[in-house]
Amino acid sequence: MNSNRSALLIGATGLVGAYVKEEIFQNSDYKNLTIFVRNQTNENHPKLKEVIIDFDKMSDYKEHFKVDDLFICLGTTKKKAGSQEKFRKVDYDYVVEAARLAKENGVSKIAVVSAIGADENSRFFYNQVKGEMEQAVSAIGITSTYFFRPSLLLGERKEFRLGERAGEVLGTVIQPLLRGKLQKYRSVHGQTVAKAMVKFLKDGRDGVHTVESDLIAKIGEL
Repeated sequence: MNSNRSALLIGATGLVGAYVKEEIFQNSDYKNLTIFVRNQTNENHPKLKEVIIDFDKMSDYKEHFKVDDLFICLGTTKKKAGSQEKFRKVDYDYVVEAARLAKENGVSKIAVVSAIGADENSRFFYNQVKGEMEQAVSAIGITSTYFFRPSLLLGERKEFRLGERAGEVLGTVIQPLLRGKLQKYRSVHGQTVAKAMVKFLKDGRDGVHTVESDLIAKIGEL
């Protein structure tokens, strides 16, 4: 990878996205980074270009997809979104539309945050949507496509999520018991996920690749 690469990051204000942003700032392979945000953040960095957009009209900003690499770290919860339909809009519609626009603009590498258990045939709505998203993005045919499926995410969020905080406490207790095939269910830090995303995209092998949480931890902590 040369030192003049450009990247677009969607979901930069979320847990993983914020860490991806910092990883790119520190990575000499990248010359510039564009982020899509709903509201101005007033953050300053020599590599950073901040674009305030209406996510429902993403195609209006298609010129910003003329980059080398795309990182999609979008994600919400049904509670925060307010309904299943609004949750699906963020975790499926926005992600698929971003991948489509990336393909149209010649992006060859894309990294997408999905979730452990993603399966279009799942009985659980969350996992089903994530699985359907992976299927739809895969079908777009970007040369190098990576889906990252972290388990419970650790790290400081801007908003408090009671369920996830309780999960962190429980995860700390049962973490030593999750061995062998169960290792992928161990909690993983958002920064570790971000490091793994940048490292895997640097490799950028052709095809569609799914990176489970145990491999995320192994690569991200190297």
